[in-house]
Amino acid sequence: MTETTDTLAEAPALAQNGDRSAYLAELLTSRWSCRAYDQREVPRPVIERLLSLAQRSASWCNTQPWQVIVTSGAGTERFRAGLAEYSAAHGADHGDEFEFPPPGAYTGVYRERRRASGWQLYEAVGVARGDREASARQAFENFRLFGAPHVAIVTTDAEQGVYGAVDGGLYIGTFLLAAASLGLAAVPQAALAGRSRFIREYFDIPADRKILAGISFGYAAADHPANSYRTARAPLSEVVSWRDQ
Repeated sequence: MTETTDTLAEAPALAQNGDRSAYLAELLTSRWSCRAYDQREVPRPVIERLLSLAQRSASWCNTQPWQVIVTSGAGTERFRAGLAEYSAAHGADHGDEFEFPPPGAYTGVYRERRRASGWQLYEAVGVARGDREASARQAFENFRLFGAPHVAIVTTDAEQGVYGAVDGGLYIGTFLLAAASLGLAAVPQAALAGRSRFIREYFDIPADRKILAGISFGYAAADHPANSYRTARAPLSEVVSWRDQ
């Protein structure tokens, strides 16, 4: 698989005809999942701008089923400590949110892509193949929020089922691009939904909400090895089928 930078690189030329894809291309190609942060907090006005941009996300019939809990300061630190303690004691606990792993889990090319991404991270941070203890320590960083000063817990309306989850996923995607546009780093974390019982009780999330994911965000620790690699994207030939007749 090769990254589709060749197609995106053509975007600036298109902008001459009123095509603004160059701006989107820059955000898409510069955005990455940050797994190490410095300790600077993001100013509240910047977070509010981020959330206002994310609020423009598309949704089915404009239902906007997402709701977001955002932590800062001592709120982040208390949550981080509680989440890590719970995770060390209880492990994965998906509750009644969404089925995980999905039916059939990851097979074929999807398994290959997942493994490739995982090995990029492990190689970057010095985890040797077969070192399960070291890989578990790295995975556990999810529950320390990778040191981020903020986390957003994204929930969706339970009654909307899969449509609410799809809309929540669109919101997460918009949130990530909005963060990149503001010079912030972020990482979406389905792993946090794996601690849904703790999160639901901690934040007193009602039964009519489903916990979709968390997004840790802040300013990247630029020199940390966990942030030294970038994942690839499949070429269009692997994902697009043309039907012209």
